[in-house]
Amino acid sequence: MKRKETTKEIGLLKNGTWGIGANVLQLLFVSLFFAIVARKYTAVEFAQFLISTTIYQLVVAFSSMGLGQWFIRKYVSATDKAELTGKFLKSQIGLGFLFYFLNIVFTYSIYPDGQIRILSLILGTNIIFDNLINALRSLNIAEGRQDRTAVIMIIDGFLKLLVGCLLFISPFSVITLAILMIVVRLLTLSSFLKIGSSTTNLQALIKAKLSARDLKILIFKNWRFMVIGSLSILYWRAGNIIISKTLGLAEVAAYEISFRIFSIFQILPIVASATIYPRFVKYVTEKNTTGLQRLYNLLFFGYSAVAILAYAFIFSFASFILPFAFGDTYQNATECLQQMFLAFLIMPTVLLQANLLVALGLERRDMQFNILSLIVNLGGCLAGLYFYKSLSVINYAIFASLIVFHLLQDMVLIKKGIIAAGHCLWFYTSIVCTVAGFWLLPEITGPYLFYFLFSALVLVVALGIGISYKKISW
Repeated sequence: MKRKETTKEIGLLKNGTWGIGANVLQLLFVSLFFAIVARKYTAVEFAQFLISTTIYQLVVAFSSMGLGQWFIRKYVSATDKAELTGKFLKSQIGLGFLFYFLNIVFTYSIYPDGQIRILSLILGTNIIFDNLINALRSLNIAEGRQDRTAVIMIIDGFLKLLVGCLLFISPFSVITLAILMIVVRLLTLSSFLKIGSSTTNLQALIKAKLSARDLKILIFKNWRFMVIGSLSILYWRAGNIIISKTLGLAEVAAYEISFRIFSIFQILPIVASATIYPRFVKYVTEKNTTGLQRLYNLLFFGYSAVAILAYAFIFSFASFILPFAFGDTYQNATECLQQMFLAFLIMPTVLLQANLLVALGLERRDMQFNILSLIVNLGGCLAGLYFYKSLSVINYAIFASLIVFHLLQDMVLIKKGIIAAGHCLWFYTSIVCTVAGFWLLPEITGPYLFYFLFSALVLVVALGIGISYKKISW
């Protein structure tokens, strides 16, 4: 029995490692693609491409209706897996066409720009393809074949990068670029249908029967999955839509390239959180509160140190990174990138505490915090832009909403006895001191000297805490 359990654990670890590695590589390839596109097109053309991409990504966040997680759970106990798979895939195709139509209605309703409309018509077809691709990814997770998904998604990212590299050989219009993106997505879908899953075949898909009533029941039973799955995308992508309607296309481009750099830095806390979550669950299951608190405190200090060092690096070197990666056209995005990384001071520990809340069985509370934080974010953006037309409003609204999210998490964890008020006081004081220090002191010492002195201090403190954390009691 123990040998079987060990084999299962190894399989889960392998499955998760493949998924994490694929996401990391694909994100790097896509980020390089956007860096090339930003250099090869004008700021206006790049912004139009970004707006159309953002619209379809927002719609995709809702188009699957959260049925992927439902399918994974249902697949394990299903007696007729082929029939279940066929119904699931057919539902995703139908929803894909429905939401593609909604994508067109949304775009034509709020954007009179003809170029954006054409790009949305082309790039919006990704909604149909992505729905089916994501369904096949869910099937691979249910079958424990995440390695197949990983290989295909890495190839997908690499093909996008190759399309970007074609611009070095011969320039072509942004419309052609959009069409080539669809070709890449079709190749990805074809790969999934041919080698991505062991149980998928077109005959079973065609024969599967799915009534409108069945689909309605599925959606109403699993709407919470849709809410949870779409919030993270909506949280960041809504900013692009708001900027495009209240500011200018140059600001859209500045926000997007800043977010691309932000996304790369997100990889570490996201990967770490995925790895750490099972350990939290283990301690909660064993009712080992002492072990849980020790692990949480050590990780919290580590996450905080990484967040502070990342903020320090971006604040000090943003003016060099942006022109190097995206060209001199986007030198004016330096301030946007620096302000966006205020959110990174909070985000890693928000992820950590969200994992802890879910491990404690507080998923509903976590969903409520996500929704409230999103309301603060969107409300802050719209109210702030009414009085002051600047990208700063967007970044400060995100930062404020994450602080609200963190404070709500803190209150629950204090109530549960996991942390104490002194822990929270230390954290927020360190954030305030970091921000104030980088706004005031570099003028005295010079930005680069201050960065190296500050980073050395943070590393020394983090190392000291790491060595003695067992003795620390909050």
